[in-house]
Amino acid sequence: MPPTAERTGGPAPDGPTGPGADPADLDRLLDTGPFHLALRAALTARGLPLHRVRHRLAARGITIGVTSLSYWQQGARRPRRPESLRAVRALEQILDLPRGALLRLLAGPEPAAGGTARPPARSYRALVSVGAAVEELLAGLELPSDGGLHTVVHQERVRIGAAGELAGRDSQHVVRAHRDGVDRYLAVHHGDPGCDPARVRVQAGENCRTGRVRWHREAEVLVAELLFERRLRTGETYVFGYGFEDGTGARCTEYVRGFSYTGGQYVLQVRFDEAALPVRCRRFTRSGPAAPRSGLADLTPSGRYGAVHIVEPAVRRGLLGIAWDWA
Repeated sequence: MPPTAERTGGPAPDGPTGPGADPADLDRLLDTGPFHLALRAALTARGLPLHRVRHRLAARGITIGVTSLSYWQQGARRPRRPESLRAVRALEQILDLPRGALLRLLAGPEPAAGGTARPPARSYRALVSVGAAVEELLAGLELPSDGGLHTVVHQERVRIGAAGELAGRDSQHVVRAHRDGVDRYLAVHHGDPGCDPARVRVQAGENCRTGRVRWHREAEVLVAELLFERRLRTGETYVFGYGFEDGTGARCTEYVRGFSYTGGQYVLQVRFDEAALPVRCRRFTRSGPAAPRSGLADLTPSGRYGAVHIVEPAVRRGLLGIAWDWA
């Protein structure tokens, strides 16, 4: 199977939570920035919750979700698309600000998001061959570059069907928030050649529900939000489960997981149909999608389904997976 990579994301609470309604604070932030603090101060000064702002934008023919507005005032993501910049111009009117007061703050360098410091992640382009398509889907969803979660433990079970196809995969995930307000996880599914992402089913398990789902048919990739039952506080852990039912692609010979960050435990089990058992299975790593396999080690199947597994106590950035040979 082509590499699969996942990321996390979550907005801050709906409503002004900034430095207060002091006009001096607002004037100072409009003069010096950064953009997200100036926007937050303006929302607080005007006493407008995000859902009301969204309605006022909609009345002007601009569709921007509360999630995106929350990311903007949180500093997790900045508006960049033409429609988003049009919304910022309208926000200046809605919030009774001087023309260009917010837009000019977007011309400077993007500041680091608030919360616990974290090393830069590897981009999707460095992890998966369809990274450009994934980043295009994420841009359309206006999700932050850092979703605010660390993986503590990720246990994944992959099922290979009677024709050698990826039938499905299920995950049990434990994460820890490194900033307040995180309430979702983003999963990316990259199918094998011939996969129809429109027919792939997302299954939300315990403690989450399915949010927005988007796919890129040519790249055979799908992204799905898993929405938590509540927002997390910094340092809080959360357990949830989810899965993908596929079965639409061709016969596969490997399953690969991409990791943007170091740390966290990962357990991968691959189980085969009794009608299609491989003759050899190996663990491997890669530094990138085009890099050769390294760290090869044979795996011994067990049970009637010829299941094999690997345990990585502390993952490193890059690709980790299991490959197999058919008779």
